[in-house]
Amino acid sequence: MKDSVPKRRNSVRRERILEELRKSRQHPTAEWIYHRLKKEFPGLSLGTVYRNLKILAEEKLIQTIQNGSTFDRYDGNLAPHHHLICECCGTLADMEWEMDPSFIQQLEKQSGFQLRPYPIEMWGLCPKCQAGKLEEEHKKQSHLSEY
Repeated sequence: MKDSVPKRRNSVRRERILEELRKSRQHPTAEWIYHRLKKEFPGLSLGTVYRNLKILAEEKLIQTIQNGSTFDRYDGNLAPHHHLICECCGTLADMEWEMDPSFIQQLEKQSGFQLRPYPIEMWGLCPKCQAGKLEEEHKKQSHLSEY
């Protein structure tokens, strides 16, 4: 009996997309990857990048991160990890720590759900945006004190 999933032929472009994702810690968008590889593959289209990202995700070679923005982000790091997302600038960073098993047990006990490991996304302000917000607040305060 044949496999139900058709065997895909190797693609140099797909391999390069995967390579770029594995090198990057930025969790790039498809557009970032497209601009990164356009010089190497002049005939490359954004549609080709999206198709190859979909294939790589289906083959579980990358993760798709749907973080509520207009564009999905992609991650070549398949090791279990979580993400920190800046709600101001959109920076996405890996957070590599293990969930305390007692926390999961407590959630299971309270909810009645049987939980399985999953990535957690934590939202907040990155250090650069925090510094900008503090500076902005300081300017507001000094402006108000002028009156």
